[in-house]
Amino acid sequence: MEVLVTCGSKRGGTEELAQMLADGLREEGLTVSLFRPDQIKHLDNFDVVIVGGAIYAGRWHKSSRRFVRLHARQLRQRPTYFFSSGPLDDSATHKEIPPVRRVRALMKRVGARGHITFGGRLRPDATGFPARAMAKEHSGDWRDPAQVRSWAQTIASELGGT
Repeated sequence: MEVLVTCGSKRGGTEELAQMLADGLREEGLTVSLFRPDQIKHLDNFDVVIVGGAIYAGRWHKSSRRFVRLHARQLRQRPTYFFSSGPLDDSATHKEIPPVRRVRALMKRVGARGHITFGGRLRPDATGFPARAMAKEHSGDWRDPAQVRSWAQTIASELGGT
């Protein structure tokens, strides 16, 4: 089973989550390719697609939204999952955080099987406004590798019956 993991990431934290997820899926025996959304022209070689995006100001990363719209027909034809990253606290580790409104709409459009929100990361030396201002009070790394591995196991288990 060929799995594609792709994500939109502005500062690299979501891309690192995608790598953790890909590694976890490989540990579960799946064949996984990891590409940026703009590197993918078609989904013909993939049986499963996982699309992630960083959340900025309540919106999923632009390249993730564009990828889903561009490939919506093909995504409807295979198991598809979404993930988001963004909370700059440990809330995503302690409770389920639902997808933002537009991600919910994209999930419905393609019949996505599931979504999870992971904690985000903001480096203290973040550049650009408003990231630099936010970093003064909210810098840190709230990504939980155990949570990512657990979700990879859940997906692998679900796909076992596919």
